[in-house]
Amino acid sequence: MRVTDCMVGEDRLDAIQATEAIDFAKENPDAIPPASALLQLALVGAMCNAGEFDASKSSLPPEERVVFGDATDQAVLRFVEGLHSVSETRSSWRITHKIPFNSKNKFMVHAIQHANLQIEKSLSEPLNGKTTLTVKGAPDILLPRCTTCLDSDGTTALMTDEKRSKIEDIKNEWSQQAKRVILLARRPFGTSNSPLNASPIDEEVLWQIESDLEFVGLIAVIDPPRDEIPEVIKTLRRAGIKVHMVTGDFKLTAQAIAKECGIITQLPDRVDDVHALAPPCSPRFPTIEGAPDTDGFSTNYLSTRSLVLTGTEMMALTEDQWDELCKYDEIVFSRTTPEQKLRIVRELQARGETVGMTGDGVNDAPSLKQADIGIAMGSGSDIAIEAADMVLLESFAAIVEAVKYGRVVFDNLKKTICYLLPAGSFSEFWPVFTSVLFGLPQILSSFLMIVICCFTDCAAATAIAYEKPEADVLLLRPRNPKKDHLVDWRLVLQSYGFIGILETVSSFAVSFWYAQRHGLRFSDLWFGFGATPNGITQDQYASILNTASSIYFVNLVVMQWFNLMAVRTRRLSILTQPPLFRRSTQNFYLLPAIGFAVVFAIFFMYVPKFHSVLGTSPVPAEFWFLPMGFGMGILLLDEGRKLAARKKPRSFCAKFAW
Repeated sequence: MRVTDCMVGEDRLDAIQATEAIDFAKENPDAIPPASALLQLALVGAMCNAGEFDASKSSLPPEERVVFGDATDQAVLRFVEGLHSVSETRSSWRITHKIPFNSKNKFMVHAIQHANLQIEKSLSEPLNGKTTLTVKGAPDILLPRCTTCLDSDGTTALMTDEKRSKIEDIKNEWSQQAKRVILLARRPFGTSNSPLNASPIDEEVLWQIESDLEFVGLIAVIDPPRDEIPEVIKTLRRAGIKVHMVTGDFKLTAQAIAKECGIITQLPDRVDDVHALAPPCSPRFPTIEGAPDTDGFSTNYLSTRSLVLTGTEMMALTEDQWDELCKYDEIVFSRTTPEQKLRIVRELQARGETVGMTGDGVNDAPSLKQADIGIAMGSGSDIAIEAADMVLLESFAAIVEAVKYGRVVFDNLKKTICYLLPAGSFSEFWPVFTSVLFGLPQILSSFLMIVICCFTDCAAATAIAYEKPEADVLLLRPRNPKKDHLVDWRLVLQSYGFIGILETVSSFAVSFWYAQRHGLRFSDLWFGFGATPNGITQDQYASILNTASSIYFVNLVVMQWFNLMAVRTRRLSILTQPPLFRRSTQNFYLLPAIGFAVVFAIFFMYVPKFHSVLGTSPVPAEFWFLPMGFGMGILLLDEGRKLAARKKPRSFCAKFAW
């Protein structure tokens, strides 16, 4: 943040011209304007300032010296240091009372008295022997209170309507250039050498500066947004997130800054104000319906509605007007107080919005606490950090990564559940159900059910948690927490109605096919309720069923490998999101997870000591390869479903996509 321009008397100067005017006055003592007025500006800027230079860096140029204080005070202090030594000014004057800047008053006041030291005549003469109130703050608050003004030659003149209008025009011009405009003023306190040390004096000071201020000058400060901010805003908007700006800046300044940051994308004459919310509420400009948009979130220029209003205007809105306000895509709230920021959060939440609030100051703490997610900057105050849910340590750009990985966590949880349900519950339920209801043997033993849940599936389920973000994760609308739950009917349909049925039917088929080939006909088992068919001994019956149970188990284990590849992506093809050979999508945990499942399957199937104790049996080689064909069918069918959902977002497949 730095000072770019200033105004004293009738003169407008940039920061370099102001410094050159002072240097010229030193070389030419007879030259008065505007040097005399600039020195008065330097006096007020140095004394009505909470910033402090680091004394250990006094040998450095002003722009390189460390300043303790907020960004605005730092910029002003560096600027006035270039006009006149701040340390010399402060050694010649003493501050007797302070009223700090706050977001309600929009100004700060320092009462100063001459320190009876030798100083330049141009600095001391107008205020000699008096207590003076120096004021620095918002022009729209302080300018109406000014009845006199400082001319370029350092003399006091009456504030005429013409001069006031000129100051207003300059203030508006600078504000439209995204510059923060600060007004400096002063006035005698009244009683000479009055002791200002009691707290009730605050009321007296505030009462006195309500009127009869002397306008000293304007200072324009620019704080250009970081280079990454426009791209961050664009990315968040593509992700379906509305970005509103809540600031204490003047309305025109706030709108200009929002334009630079990309928060406002409309031309100035297409931006609505509070009058657009008056009934009947309707946009001033026609919107385009049916603009092409894959995720339903329109970013079309002509369909975007923008609104700028002040905190005072906002407080007068009715419930219906708030409803209309929430329909806008881009909103800038200017000249707001902490109470108004809190009101904004509550009103948006009351209309079903999920609100994330950023802030770094003490005054931001209430709104950070109230928001669904409070986001504080790492460089912010301790109170703001304590009130926030998330802290951005480096820059605002980190919020994109936070949004991305927040969505990835939710996606990966859904993928994990979708992977576990088909084999871990659905395919284990039906052997028990058919045994109880239709008298069939329980074709999957209880022990092998436990092996699936605790061993063969658990490693792969853990591996899914390490899946990389899908390429389109930041192109989708935010989920509705009231409707889009972690487990919904679409996920259940995918897990049970699609994958689960395919795995269960194929597992039943290969198990009973094996039994049929070895003399246990399905018709003999149907409603058999454990009875041994004629012509087969009890040992033969148990051996065949143990092998069939192991085949059912192996069929599920192998088909789950392909299910694992299918659920890795919810929308994209496995060719777009390959598990290997592409750094942005690879997951090195998948193959070890599959190997882990194979090892446990072989361990329990082929170790002879387990056969009699656990009821397992070696599985013929062909029954390891048959489920690979079934699993490839699952993968190809799911690829077709994803393709249909991508190509036709309004199709039947897209509506049922999990």
